[in-house]
Amino acid sequence: MSNELQGKVALITGAARGQGRTHAVKLASMGADIVAYDIAGSAGEFLPYPAATTEDLAETRRLVEELDRRILTVQGDVRDKAALRAAADRAVAELGSIDVVVANAGICEPAKWQDITDESWQATIDINLTGVWNTITATAQHMIDAGNGGSVIVTSSYAGKKVQPMMIHYTSSKHALVGLTRGFAIELGLHGIRVNSVHPGGVATPMGGGGMLDAIAESTKENPKVNQMGQSFMEPGWLEPEKISDVVAFLASDASGGMTSEHLSVDLGTQYF
Repeated sequence: MSNELQGKVALITGAARGQGRTHAVKLASMGADIVAYDIAGSAGEFLPYPAATTEDLAETRRLVEELDRRILTVQGDVRDKAALRAAADRAVAELGSIDVVVANAGICEPAKWQDITDESWQATIDINLTGVWNTITATAQHMIDAGNGGSVIVTSSYAGKKVQPMMIHYTSSKHALVGLTRGFAIELGLHGIRVNSVHPGGVATPMGGGGMLDAIAESTKENPKVNQMGQSFMEPGWLEPEKISDVVAFLASDASGGMTSEHLSVDLGTQYF
């Protein structure tokens, strides 16, 4: 454990499991108190992997409390700005501040363009893009009012710089987050608040479970060569979520104090050929 974030409070969305959980544990290990926000339920019946649960969110709480840090767990949807504002207000009232925001919640559905329903398109944009907008706009004023600067970290994807085949809705949402990051970096920079994005490649999380691999295979069976487009420079070609959390921790800390409007790839050098 370290004390680089001692006295800080980090609000993390999508914190019940996967990258969100490891972000919470990593930042807590550095001294931060945590606000763990997650829908802890279904975000759409069209998704091929199992939903996070209230038990998952409770496990995040347990892991943070094991590190002797305070944690608020909030079950809520990032599409609900009022709920996010209530969570931010509660964080300041009970924990004293919001110093780090990790806008991490997101969904992913493999599908050919012909098979993307209006429901799945809208939910993907509403959660992956508007949900990040809601998260930042619900927390930024608290950070401004405190006058202590801070760090906002947006979870995009290598699909936000390159492309994820057969996921136009997902790729579009993640590309849009690059523009959102740059725009907020300009406006919040006046208040000493840094805004950067992280772009993971393949990560071993529950999002890759359930029927996800079958859905990818189904979406690409008419054009299987696209499965060979993305090639990492290192093996095994995917990362454990803790590796992404290491980069999030760097962006949350003073070690990255000179960085804003940056877009850090954590994808083993994955390129498209």
